[in-house]
Amino acid sequence: MITEKGKPYPLGAHIVNRAGVNFALFSKNATGVELLLFNFQEDTSPSYIFKLDPLNNKTGDLWHIYVHGIGHGQLYGYRVSGKYAPHKGHIFNPNKLLTDPYAKSVSGDYNWEKEEAFAYEKTSLFKEKSFSKKDNIGATVKSVVIDDSLFDWTGDKLLRYPLSDCIIYEMHVRGFTLHPSSGVNYKGTFSGVIEKIPYLKELGITTVEFMPIHDFNENENIRYNPTTGEKLKNYWGYSTLSFFAPYRWYSTNTTPGIEVTEFKEMVKELHKADIEVILDVVYNHTGEGNIEGPFCSFRGLDNKIYYMLDPYNNYRNYSGCGNTVNCNHPVVKQLILDSLRYWAAEVHIDGFRFDLATILGRDPATGAWLGRHSILNDIQKDPLLSGVKLIAEGWDAGGLYKVGEFPEEWAEWNGKYRDHIRAFLKGDSGLAGTMATRISGSSDLYQRGGRTPNHSINFITCHDGFTMRDLVSYNWKHNEENGEENRDGTDTNLSWNCGVEGETDNFQINKLRIRQVKNFVTVLMLSQGTPMILSGDEMFKTHKGNNNPYCQDNELNWLDWKELKKHKEIFRFFKEVIAFRKAHPALRRKDFFTGLEHNKDGISDITWHGIKPYRPDWSYESRSIAFMIDGRKEETGYHEDDNCIYAAVNAYWKPLEFELPYPGKEKFWYRVIDTALVSPKDILPQGKEVKIRKTSYKVQGRSVVVFIS
Repeated sequence: MITEKGKPYPLGAHIVNRAGVNFALFSKNATGVELLLFNFQEDTSPSYIFKLDPLNNKTGDLWHIYVHGIGHGQLYGYRVSGKYAPHKGHIFNPNKLLTDPYAKSVSGDYNWEKEEAFAYEKTSLFKEKSFSKKDNIGATVKSVVIDDSLFDWTGDKLLRYPLSDCIIYEMHVRGFTLHPSSGVNYKGTFSGVIEKIPYLKELGITTVEFMPIHDFNENENIRYNPTTGEKLKNYWGYSTLSFFAPYRWYSTNTTPGIEVTEFKEMVKELHKADIEVILDVVYNHTGEGNIEGPFCSFRGLDNKIYYMLDPYNNYRNYSGCGNTVNCNHPVVKQLILDSLRYWAAEVHIDGFRFDLATILGRDPATGAWLGRHSILNDIQKDPLLSGVKLIAEGWDAGGLYKVGEFPEEWAEWNGKYRDHIRAFLKGDSGLAGTMATRISGSSDLYQRGGRTPNHSINFITCHDGFTMRDLVSYNWKHNEENGEENRDGTDTNLSWNCGVEGETDNFQINKLRIRQVKNFVTVLMLSQGTPMILSGDEMFKTHKGNNNPYCQDNELNWLDWKELKKHKEIFRFFKEVIAFRKAHPALRRKDFFTGLEHNKDGISDITWHGIKPYRPDWSYESRSIAFMIDGRKEETGYHEDDNCIYAAVNAYWKPLEFELPYPGKEKFWYRVIDTALVSPKDILPQGKEVKIRKTSYKVQGRSVVVFIS
């Protein structure tokens, strides 16, 4: 096979003039690199081996070669030589096939049950200090050359909705359609999501946020379910092994590269339905784990560059997963930026949610918070990523909590919103004032630095923690089936079981639980900021009290679509309250409230009330709050006037009579929502609102009412 010197850039495998492929790889500390080609994914020996000459095939720290006569679908991998000195941070092993960090597809399976999957001899008394001479080709994956120009994006439009107009729906690709009741042809796949687009449209969401779809190993979990005996999985996927490759677990077949095409097709179809796509990306750590973990890619390419090490060359573990990616090293920073650019430019992704994003803001040497002096600033200023949504999870497992402190272009999962709304609605005291701050957009967190209320991603539930049903059904986590003796998962749930732990046949308790769910989603949709809901909450999904089902690839996680019919009251409420938010620009302001009047109608942009108008109760024992938003265009910043909106939230366990404020000249209040009423009176669609003829309204205990003028 004919080869040439090749070019050092761009990194990865790139087809040149349809005549061959240029391969480029970074390794500063390697002494030798071999490129291996394979004909089939099941091959245990290469068809060709090219030994790269350090004088001819290396420029700086970049190794490169051009191979004629190969193209799209070619399987390949690397073997890299160098020092094997774990105590000095170097773990090179030329017996191991490594994945290209820039590979856009990988093929085959990781088999970490085999001893050869590791750089050391697992049976040795010296453990990771020993050196494995076993070939690992049969225990790892192969990289795949991908020609992105083969996909036809004709007609695709990038939606890029402003955050103020977004309603985000967090979902797991596999769990969304894998249940037999889903009724789709391609269950648990990207193609299955396409089949459920009409459902997403009916619900009314604007944006899907996919839990990790980057390559990972679903079989990495070594634990077993103590109840059923089944082998547990890495179901969620927060353990990335390749930052460019979509995971083949979500494709319809095992043809190398098919998952790339099917993922792009899903994005294109979602865009065609006016639904944005956000990816949950994990750049903070990899699935290689700690020093005893498998040997897949980064560790063998240049361990000391790709991972944060302490002065003793042990892995820093700010992720809680064994290692921490060295995000602010120039080479690793470039890798992350190149990955984001690829997904945005070549795969038409609308935005990214960054798992444990504070790690991206840590200093490589000390781990201290760098904030805007880190890759976080490079990402937000990158011209190719302009207009792409950037959403941070503002904390990590190392104790760094920076909600409200990310650079100005970043939105954030507002963990304080989640905690304070949960606590107030379950009846905790001392939160009335904080509740007002959260409902009005968390100005204490986002007003400084030029950000807006919409940089607050408001949520009550997400994949991590209780579902909304479990939030009102359990006081304690029940994670025994995860095989960790109930030690995993948070103990701070801020939940309330309404009187009985777990499922019950008690009618009154179940009625209260449904009301509480309606209260949560109503407050969520009334709040300034960008709302996010967890997939399944709209059909009253339960995880049976498991607040960390990361390992459960079964009906505990899969959406049971029969529940949609069983809990049609919940689904209808979600659908209507989403429609209500979308219909009212007063709920989607682009600026913070001032408490001032701007249109001379005698009504401030927002006013706060108690059971008496303009007399809010901010006392410690207060468990109720009411507010009115002026919908005039001078207040909202939109082109047309909206209704005034009045809402009263009664988290107290007894009814309270609220006197209604003056709605404006020649105007009346019309009831839209009363969560204490049964369906269909609990929420009324546009045009069906009920006129209120009295000057007060009794708000039942633990309920929310909403009126429009």
